Amino acid sequence: MKCGYCGYEFPEEEGIKGCGKCGMPGRCHMVRCPRCFYENPPELKVFKKLKKVLEKKL
Repeated sequence: MKCGYCGYEFPEEEGIKGCGKCGMPGRCHMVRCPRCFYENPPELKVFKKLKKVLEKKL
């Protein structure tokens, strides 16, 4: 995924999930950038599948 603030690209698994700072631990689906800690919405499954298909063709 790509951070909407700093542009850093990282696998969604490397992002910080459920940080607990918003008061909704476990229910928060935002993913924090490991570089700048900006909260990004998770990538849609459709985009993840499309990326995989495009990577296989390259």
